Amino acid sequence: MIHSFSLHEDNLVYDTESGALHLFDDEALSILELYEAKHAKRPSDQELEQYPDGSEIADLLDQLIAQSQLFAPRPEVRFEQLYPEEPRFKSMCLNICHDCNMRCVYCFAESGQYGSEQRSSMSAETGKRAVDFLVEASGPRRNLDIDFFGGEPLMNWNVVKELVAYCEEQGPLHGKDIRLTITTNALLLNDEKIAYINEHFKNVVLSCDGTAEHHDQMRPDAGGKKTYERIAKNIRKFVEQRGDREYYIRGTFTRYNLDFVEDVLALGALGRNVSIEPVVASPEFDYAIREEDLPQVLQSYEKLAQLLGSDERFAHINFFHFNLQADHGPCIYKRLKGCGAGSEYCAVTPDGDIYPCHQLVGETMHRIGQLTASGFETDPDRQSAFSEYLMPNREPCNSCWARYHCGGGCAANHWHSMGDLDAVDPIYCQMLQKRLECALWLSYKRA
Repeated sequence: MIHSFSLHEDNLVYDTESGALHLFDDEALSILELYEAKHAKRPSDQELEQYPDGSEIADLLDQLIAQSQLFAPRPEVRFEQLYPEEPRFKSMCLNICHDCNMRCVYCFAESGQYGSEQRSSMSAETGKRAVDFLVEASGPRRNLDIDFFGGEPLMNWNVVKELVAYCEEQGPLHGKDIRLTITTNALLLNDEKIAYINEHFKNVVLSCDGTAEHHDQMRPDAGGKKTYERIAKNIRKFVEQRGDREYYIRGTFTRYNLDFVEDVLALGALGRNVSIEPVVASPEFDYAIREEDLPQVLQSYEKLAQLLGSDERFAHINFFHFNLQADHGPCIYKRLKGCGAGSEYCAVTPDGDIYPCHQLVGETMHRIGQLTASGFETDPDRQSAFSEYLMPNREPCNSCWARYHCGGGCAANHWHSMGDLDAVDPIYCQMLQKRLECALWLSYKRA
């Protein structure tokens, strides 16, 4: 399968299976359309005669097809190839705290409570059982990932430190490399926490929505006060001390700021590694992104790509969604697995409930297990429902040129926006496809 698109006056052709990217002029693009109509077969001499360089271009296209750089055949992938043995967990979202010191308007976790009437914090005992669960459930896997999440995990700081020590003790004992991430709104960051996080955490995600205006509109503290200045100050200090170690400053855009380019640039002024995600919300919320908003959103992605690719002032910004691993990225099997929700990835609550994904916590119909005094119990039927979802052989995924960069999309996003785990959110799909086009264009410009 190939995908042709034009961006900022460049015609690019992307081969889905091989990952090859080609620059075409208008004449070559027209001839390629003839090939597509004939299912990758060379057009007739009569058809090529209408083009000044038709025969020469066709010769070049034939070479690319022979080299599987155009119209490369799709390998057949079966579920058992994704999992030669039974699926094994490898990463876990550890909900350290179902409480938060902020009241973000769009929070999927409902200010950290996940629909519960009470706020709660994970005990060290429950956290250690969660780590034990991941170690055992991972089987022969060596590389494991744990994200300390919330609510706001820094509100349960002593337990964070106790569990970090436990991970660093248990990993070597069981032959595991447990890599730690922490996701924080940065409001409680101070010198002591920054030093500790930099010493023990492989990656850090810091939440901020871009400009002060847009951030403060959606992310007040628990008392309703603005938070941008406090958070920005802490993030600047953190980034300065973090050095070249991994981190991301992550924002969210809503229909209130569909032209989010200035927000990305504002995040880039705090630190080079940034991301901004579309809000996940059902259509009844006034901040949810709707079909009619898409043209402006897609235009914003194009505008951002052009700035990052041509303006030296912003060349330092590493925008997450424009990063490609075209040459040394994951194999086809890993790409089709997507995030691995419920199969390779799970979330554990302060009460010890196990969910397939942090964005489904609290929705008990999706709970896949629970920690027990003697270990853990999981529900194979609920797990298998998520395992089957991971292989995107359904339509429109099966015929989508971006399938290897999406893996079927986000199950939680589909559930929250469409009410169906197996449905595909067309708004999400179009945004992802545009981000990928921008990423491909940037990779060409930078090459």
